[in-house]
Amino acid sequence: MGFSLRLPVFFVGSTKSETSNVSTPSVIVLRRNLLVTGTSHTTPSLSSAEKPARNLLSLFGDIEAIMTLLCSSARTWRWLGLPHTHSRPPFVILRDGGLLVAGPERALGGYSYAHSREHRTEATVAVEVEMKRLEGENHGIVEVLLCRHHRRNALGHVFVSQMRELMSILSRDSSVRVVVFRSLVPKVFCAGADLKERSLMSNAETELFVQDLRSLMTQIASLPMPTIAAMDGVALGGGLELALACDLRTAAYSAQMGLVETKRGLLPGAGGSQRLPRIIGITLAKELIFTGRSVGGQTALEMGLVNRAVEQNQTGDAAYREALSLAREILPQAPIAVRMAKEAMDMGFEVDITSAMAIERMCYARLIPTRDRQEGLAAFLEKRPPRYTGE
Repeated sequence: MGFSLRLPVFFVGSTKSETSNVSTPSVIVLRRNLLVTGTSHTTPSLSSAEKPARNLLSLFGDIEAIMTLLCSSARTWRWLGLPHTHSRPPFVILRDGGLLVAGPERALGGYSYAHSREHRTEATVAVEVEMKRLEGENHGIVEVLLCRHHRRNALGHVFVSQMRELMSILSRDSSVRVVVFRSLVPKVFCAGADLKERSLMSNAETELFVQDLRSLMTQIASLPMPTIAAMDGVALGGGLELALACDLRTAAYSAQMGLVETKRGLLPGAGGSQRLPRIIGITLAKELIFTGRSVGGQTALEMGLVNRAVEQNQTGDAAYREALSLAREILPQAPIAVRMAKEAMDMGFEVDITSAMAIERMCYARLIPTRDRQEGLAAFLEKRPPRYTGE
């Protein structure tokens, strides 16, 4: 989770009071271009962090760079004498004149100095990815909404953290039949890596973050229900890798998509170098990755990169509407059967045909005792639509 606070005071960690076991937030105060550390029970003094604060400012000179560095590096936390008790460091990004702080499992309250008075403020959750459950005839469809507007859905720390939390929730929810990934940012699905954040990371931190990103794509690919990526705009680098992790893809003709990492001295590191060849073939995948070329929706359809492509509409959500139509076609089918079919295909595709047939046999056997199979047979004999319950 994350929260936004206004300058000049920010909570970035927690420590235990000397007189109790209660964890209290630590703070960094921005005061006259100096960073001062302290706790919520004490007024921070300039001398407590004057030297490291000046060192940071002399190195970076930019408060945004400093705050991002602070919360992406455990080593810097220790340097400033701040506690670092989280398995994954919190992080800070300036947003709309305030700070976006994420990492802890729950949001924290904050202190703000207004008119020279200290007062308590409520923490607000900074949402970059959210989930929406559809109702009525679309019951069973869940939308994952990408809404990091100010950074074109770039894959930053907060975005990835929130997406991973949602994937964990969805993976355990048997009521979800189809997941649709869509963007709320006009003309953009996902612009790829947040290069501004990435530029502040050390080599080791970059490697850890990309590993985290790769794990996210694996989480998406491993969801037990069908997933659809609706690309109504740009999907580059990690943005296309996110779409490739989905089972199905729709695109507007105007959308541009490509694995452009070689233009930045990299290769697709979040599964793209492996998933793209499996989807469109090794030769064509090599051409696209070697050249870093992007393609439009029509070309993507012709090469098998997307399942459906449509003309963009006036509201800019044609690919989403097509994805929703596709999801509605899946909804009436027996949900356990659909999940088992996905498992059989995904697992079988990675092994030899003999092993794949064994996987199919095991998945089929798990369907035989289900009530849905009995309902399917009864509906056929009674010449009526089946009423599947997922049991």
